Amino acid sequence: MPFVFGACSWFTDFKEQPSIHPWESVADTIAPRGQPVNSVPVTGLQTPGYTFSYAALPNVIDSFTVVANPKSVGGLSAVELDSSLANGRRYYQQNCAVCHGDAGAGNGPATKYGVPGINLMTDMTKGRSDGYIYGMLRNGRGSMPSYNRIEEPDRWDVVNYVRGLQGSLGRTVAIGPLGYPGQTGFTIPTYTKTAPTRPAPMWRPPTTTTIAPQPAGELTTAKPAAEQGTPK
Repeated sequence: MPFVFGACSWFTDFKEQPSIHPWESVADTIAPRGQPVNSVPVTGLQTPGYTFSYAALPNVIDSFTVVANPKSVGGLSAVELDSSLANGRRYYQQNCAVCHGDAGAGNGPATKYGVPGINLMTDMTKGRSDGYIYGMLRNGRGSMPSYNRIEEPDRWDVVNYVRGLQGSLGRTVAIGPLGYPGQTGFTIPTYTKTAPTRPAPMWRPPTTTTIAPQPAGELTTAKPAAEQGTPK
């Protein structure tokens, strides 16, 4: 009897249960299930942080000075530049204007509560490279947090918009909020452009119902309630 019951397993509990854990194989001869095809982005970034960000603070910002702007104004057409500045303004208003101000003068609303506002119109800031400003957005410094959540192409648009505020583009740029508080649509950032590699498929139910036309002779009319009788 001891040998018989010894071969039986104890009751399952929260520690030992029959569920399958992530990356756990159901058997030694069966490999764990992998990720679905194209569910993980493999295209990478043009400016991967590990290539430039190994230096300790504050030099981690300076290391981005050598990074070239892939959306440099000289390489964009008029239409592409307008699109870059419009997108840069959208992200600037959402993330930067609260401290730096609408025009970049360092007088944003947060400065009324003791937050230091850095003026982006100084000669020192104007002399910084595009890569330096990009590095500030990516890593932050001092009281400025990292804005790495802004995707790489959009960050370069912010850099171009800041250059427009500084007057280095030879043209004026629009300033101020894009809409009223809480407004959606064109005033907020759009969908991701870098991940995933391709959109995940999603079933979209039809939004309209199509009724097939019937011949006139087959149309019937409902009887009055008094003639319908008692429903069975």
